[in-house]
Parts: sequence; structure tokens; C-alpha cells
Amino acid sequence: MNSRLIFLFTCFLFSCMYGQVEKIEPPFWWSGMQQNELQILCYAKDIAKYDIEIKDVTILEVKKTENKNYVFVTIDTQDIAPGKIAIDFKYNNKVEFSQSYEFKQRKEASAQRKGFDSSDVMYLIMPDRFANGDPKNDTHSHTLEKADRSNPGGRHGGDLQGIIEHLGYLKDLGITTLWSTPLLEDNEPTYSYHTYAQSDFYKIDPRYGTNDDYKRLASEMHKLDMKLVMDYVTNHWGSKHWMINDLPTKDWIHQWPEGFKRSNYRMTTQFDSNASKIDAKGCMDGWFDTTMPDMNQSNPLLLKYITQNAIWWIEYADLDGFRVDTYSYNDKEGISKWTKSIMDEYPNFNIVGEVWMHNQAQIAYWQKDSKIGAKDNFNSYLPSVMDFTLHDAITVMFDEDENAWDKGMIRAYENFSNDFLYANINNVLLFTGNHDTNRINEIYQSDINKYKMAMTLILTTRGIPQLYYGDEIGMLGNRDKNGDGDIRRDFPGGWPKDEQNAFLPPEKNGRTKDQEAFYAFTKKILNWRKNASTIHKGKLLQYIPFDNVYVYFRYNDEKSTMVIINNNTKDHKVDIGRFKEGIKDFKTAVDILTDNNITITEEFTVPAKTSMILELK
Repeated sequence: MNSRLIFLFTCFLFSCMYGQVEKIEPPFWWSGMQQNELQILCYAKDIAKYDIEIKDVTILEVKKTENKNYVFVTIDTQDIAPGKIAIDFKYNNKVEFSQSYEFKQRKEASAQRKGFDSSDVMYLIMPDRFANGDPKNDTHSHTLEKADRSNPGGRHGGDLQGIIEHLGYLKDLGITTLWSTPLLEDNEPTYSYHTYAQSDFYKIDPRYGTNDDYKRLASEMHKLDMKLVMDYVTNHWGSKHWMINDLPTKDWIHQWPEGFKRSNYRMTTQFDSNASKIDAKGCMDGWFDTTMPDMNQSNPLLLKYITQNAIWWIEYADLDGFRVDTYSYNDKEGISKWTKSIMDEYPNFNIVGEVWMHNQAQIAYWQKDSKIGAKDNFNSYLPSVMDFTLHDAITVMFDEDENAWDKGMIRAYENFSNDFLYANINNVLLFTGNHDTNRINEIYQSDINKYKMAMTLILTTRGIPQLYYGDEIGMLGNRDKNGDGDIRRDFPGGWPKDEQNAFLPPEKNGRTKDQEAFYAFTKKILNWRKNASTIHKGKLLQYIPFDNVYVYFRYNDEKSTMVIINNNTKDHKVDIGRFKEGIKDFKTAVDILTDNNITITEEFTVPAKTSMILELK
């Protein structure tokens, strides 16, 4: 037998021994995990006809479903050392082929990783619209939609390399945590740039880069003492996901006799004791959209799959947190198990869920250890929720100039007066806008004074503030009039041929004068906030707004910060006597926004439509 024949025979033998499993997920795992049970999904044509054996490994269960192309093998990993094991597939007591499976060495202290908290400021980007660091991957042969920057709803080319190249910009701005909208593959033929219809849960979309690139992003951020948050989607997958096209079980997704059925979006049916069953099913089991099959978290195989996938990404990419999309649309018992499993593995981790509701009691229901949820015998185990009611108030109150019973700054006061509803008020995410809302500077028509008041509020009150990319340079966008693409514009300077680069200062032909005004204010307050202990963990003392002027204090045993937001069109003289409880024995203060020294034992004036952040001395 000549050398070529030997080579071909060897390749054939190797493919027989190791190449007959088309997919195996998770693709590898780690030794030393707190949770010992690992469910390995094996996928290939008629793979269910085989029996499974693994030498020196305890197999807890082999689950075969009505789809003969799947086998789910659950093993005990407690005593498995780093290295490779062989999964034998047997037919008539004969090993037909083997699949190698690797256990990696776990990173030291991985379980103790610390997630984002109220000392952080989170920055939300849409990667396709932020910066294009590698134009060669704008279009990829393995994905359907091709780059078209002229299309507001198309792929524009932003990627992981673009983010990495601009980490210095974010660090200098004062950002400590980055939340990117999803980066996993979305192979829909159109409108795929948002990446919420994912087609492969173990693969970064190649138009953003590779899995290694995502891992490198986390590494580069950690070198800068910054944190990375993954946008995770549990409620729905994309219609082009390989498993959707060959379902493991019929109930892997929620199916309806009439075919597609859109969710009624009435999340109140999750806890409404008066809700009809058909309405509750219509919310939780209805599809979010035609391209987003609704996943059935009550299916134990699926629940284990998405739980392990989430843990895999934390371990693989060294993540610091999750933001979970459409959290309150999931099967609530299933999603609580998912959340608890992750937090059991990483007790200092943080997860914030999107609970887009407009009532504080309803939002608070979804936070871990909620007393409201307890009335329903429910605990989500979700550490953090998003303060949508504050966002609702912020979008209108700075246009309400005059004193009124229920308008203007009283909206902020009333929002915080309901803080008692939350189990952990410091672990609530605050924002003036995100990728689904009209831009804050569009709402206030580029009025920088209103922007400053809004930023002052979310950056100094309780909770974790989140900024939306480009707000710091005054970017505009109106979803109601012009669609999603308008609130998701490209960051100027993120593309090599852009006429203007807003990542750079004016002296380098970068930001315009107006952009610099927004940027300079944001940078100043963000960098001050990094070391402001009263803002991170201090208590909140607030006063009823009079004359549309809102005053509150953030304080601890040693320090106090006084915040004044004058939303009136007239200057306001501060009545020192009324605020004695907050001022205590402090005599002077420094306004961190102007660096001016102020004597706070006597009356002083706050200009119209202006904020003050006073560090008391």
C-alpha cells in the first residue's frame, strides 16, 4: 500500500472513530464546577440508535427524545480531572465510534468573580453601530445578510475589534462597565444587526468577529479595570437556529394550532390573581415576533441547555454580568431556576433583567427576595431589575417648567418614595434611554441644560446608572417617526471614511463645539463618581420639591453629598434652614460641576434649569 493510500485510509479510520457526531454542546466544560451534573447534547443522523458508555465516568441519565437525531447524556463531573474523556457510541454491544470530550482547568477564583454594582456606570452599545475595526468581516460567506450601511435597518459593519480599539475612549469618559446588545450569531436574512434572533448559542456572529475576539474584549477590559456584561436572551431564539429547524422535542418551543401567534405582551398576567388562563398563556407562550420562536423553559432539557450555555459563556469569556432580555416573558418558574443556578455557581455575580413595566410594585415583584413576589410564593432570584418608571418620568419632567402637584420634579420624588417596594434598591438599573427608546436628546431637542439635569439625577441617586452610546455627544433619534434605525445611528468616527470623528477632542478635528459641551459635562461627572462613596452605597434623603426644585442628599456616617436640581425657568434661592437634617454640621461645599466653593450656612442661589452637586465639607 503506497503512502497516499495509507493517508486516505487513516483519514477514513479517524472520521469513523471521531467524526460521526455533527454537534456536541457544550463543546467542552471545566473541572471543579460547583454544579456536578453536566448534560451533553449529541446530535447526528439517527444517533439515538446507539447506546452510550464513558469509561470511568458516572452516567446519570441518557435521554432520547422523539427526534432520533438527539441524545442527551447527563454525567457526574465531580471527580473528572482536566483532560479528555471518550464518549463511546455502541450498537449491538460493539463500539461503532467514539467522541472525544474535553474538561479544561478552571480559572483560579472563577466562582468568586465580582459582578457590576452601584459603584459602576454601565455603557450600552449596539456593536453593529459603534465602530468598524475590521472591514473585512462586514459580510461573511456563512451568513445571509450582507453589509449595507445605507440601509438604516441593515448591517453596518461595527464589530468587536471596533469596540476594543475604543476602550480608551470609554475609560477616559469614566465608564466602568460595558453592556453590548447580543453578539451571538443571528442568521436572519434581514434586520439581523440587532442580534436578538440568535441562530447559534455557542458562536459569536462572524460579522462581529470570533469567540476568541469576544474573549479578548473581556481580557482587554479587565486590564483597564472595566467589566463586561453579556446581553442574554432566554425567552426566544431565532428562526434560523439549527435546532429550530430540527426540534429535539415538539415542546422545545411553544406551538399553536393556528401556527404563529404573537404574544399579547400583557406581563401582568404573570401575577394577576384575576387573570384568565388563556390570557396568561397568550403572553408567556405567544411569540415575540415571527422570526423569534418562543422557548419553553418548562421543558427540563431546554432549561438545562440554556443554563449550561450561560455558565459556559461566563467561564469561557470571563464575564462580569448578564443583562437578560424580555425577562418577564419567560415561564417564571423556569427562569427563576435558570437564574438561581447561575447565582449559585457565581454568588457575587450580577444579573439585571428587562422587566419593561410601568408600575413599581410590578417591577419589584421580579427582584430577588421580593416581599411582593413572596405573596405569590415566587422568588425570581434575579438580583437586579430596570427602573422603567424613573425612565418614564425623566422623559417628560424636564419639559414641565412650572410648579405643579403632579408634574416636574415631583415625578422624581414620587418615584423614589416607592423605593420601599424593592428588596435591594441599590441594585436597580437607571437610564435615560436605551436601544428601544427615543433618544433623550431628541426628546429635549438638544437642550444641554435638560440633558445635564437628567444626567445629574441618574448619576447621583440610588442604583446603577446606564448610559446609551452617543448620548454623551448629544446624538439624536426618533423611533416613533423614523423607526429603530434612527435611534441606533452609527457613532460618528467609528468607520474609516467618516467625515468626522467624535471619539476625538475638538483640537484633533474631532467633536464639534456642541458635541464637546455634552461630552465634557458627562466626563466630569462620571470621573468624579468613580470615587464618590456616598453615591455608591450611601443612603438617600429627599425633600418634597417646591417651585420645581428638587433637593436630596446621599450620605453615610462620614460624608454627605447634596444634590439640587432647579427645573424652574427662574433662579432659586436655597432655604438653608429647611435642609438642616441633611446639611448637619457641615459649613462649606464644593460644587463638583463648577469647582466653585459655597458657604452653606447662608442662603445661596441656584440658576434656572441648572443642577448642583455639592460635596459637603
